[in-house]
Amino acid sequence: MIRILASPSGLSPSYSSSLSQNEQAILNALVSSPVLYTYPNERQLRFEIALRAHIVQAAVDLAKSRARFAIFRFSRCNGQFWERDERGGFRLRPGVPASEAIKDIFVNSELYAFECATAIVIVFYKAVLDTIDVAAFNRLFANLLLYDWHTDRDLGIHTKKGEHFLPGDCLYFKNPEFDPSTPQWQGENTIYLGDGLFYGHGIGIQTEDGIIAALNRKRKRGATKSAYLLPHITQVNFTYLSQFARPLSEFRLPLRPSFIAGTLGSATFLYR
Repeated sequence: MIRILASPSGLSPSYSSSLSQNEQAILNALVSSPVLYTYPNERQLRFEIALRAHIVQAAVDLAKSRARFAIFRFSRCNGQFWERDERGGFRLRPGVPASEAIKDIFVNSELYAFECATAIVIVFYKAVLDTIDVAAFNRLFANLLLYDWHTDRDLGIHTKKGEHFLPGDCLYFKNPEFDPSTPQWQGENTIYLGDGLFYGHGIGIQTEDGIIAALNRKRKRGATKSAYLLPHITQVNFTYLSQFARPLSEFRLPLRPSFIAGTLGSATFLYR
């Protein structure tokens, strides 16, 4: 269920043209979730839907790209945009706009190789780039470093406990009895795409069972404990980033037979 604390008094049913198919699926997931999601206004809800949709699209695009999986020691990048450091991380070259460097990962993907945590961070940065003002992106992330879970504080990465996740959330599959000779398979960071599908760099787009099966093939000899999905959800800071949003198409709370809208004081509730 969604709670909007400040909403126009007149709700319009003509919202549908403002949401893409992916965005509509995210709205449906928000409304259908057993978790109550609260937003200060419709604009904030609209921004989160747009950013989540871009996270899903960036994950699909990276899965389809020619970027390869590699441990830090064998990572590689396009030297025109990035400097590879001694740890295997990629630091933005001086004078290069962060927006151009992030886009290059998807344009010249064959020049890149990295592990799964860096892949998730790249997905988040690309989605944010596609959702906020480009000048703001270049200002916020002028000192970009892509290395493991190292992220700029303006991305606002945070992890919370929870089992009810939405498209655009990052989930972690733990492999408790991984083969010590391949520690990179001690787990897999993934983006939930919706419809029961996850993207994990090095594994691809799979169902939950598919991700677990792939990790179980990387266990040590004699292992008996299966890989499993941790009840942790990692997200960017939707609220903070919304202040830099590009102009978004008009959004009004939907009135349709599958949704019920109600008000209590100044708050509007939307649920199935």
